[in-house]
Amino acid sequence: MIVGVLLAAGGSRRFGSQKLVALVRGVPLIRHAADLLARTTDHVVAVIGSDALVVRAALAGTGAEVVENPEWRDGLSTSLRRGVASVSPLAEAVVVALGDQPDVPADLVRSLVETWRRTGHPIVTARYRGVRAPPVLLSRSVFRDVAALHGDVGAKELMERDPDNVGHVDVDTDVPPDVDSPADLDALGP
Repeated sequence: MIVGVLLAAGGSRRFGSQKLVALVRGVPLIRHAADLLARTTDHVVAVIGSDALVVRAALAGTGAEVVENPEWRDGLSTSLRRGVASVSPLAEAVVVALGDQPDVPADLVRSLVETWRRTGHPIVTARYRGVRAPPVLLSRSVFRDVAALHGDVGAKELMERDPDNVGHVDVDTDVPPDVDSPADLDALGP
């Protein structure tokens, strides 16, 4: 079983309001990533924190299991830990995606899983023209390492510790944009 873990707990400080509920092509921003994981994994866990009520409402109907992270202000690691800790004991791996990155191709997520199955690397990440960026697959063998993360760090910390344990899916495009400001949202188009 592969579980999608959607990180969606941040406070959207640079955006000025809860960006995850802002509309992108007529749909709340967070639904793009939730729908992607629903199409490419066996189950989705969405970790929410800031503005939990409105973010939870934006996820209604996606089928995502919503997990609240009351420690979201303490950094990204708290959401990653909570998401990984909440997955089924049957989960072989998780695919971690960001709630503010709406245009990740579904084929890329499938390629992460295929590469992991083929190579056995405990971590497999996308590499866009040489730049590592989400999404990333973490196998059960690194869940204990995730549980030990603290502060505003994510899977990148694990990749830097042992680069030989990291597999890559190389993509000949730029990193899909994420939304940090209203201008980023406008750049995604109607």
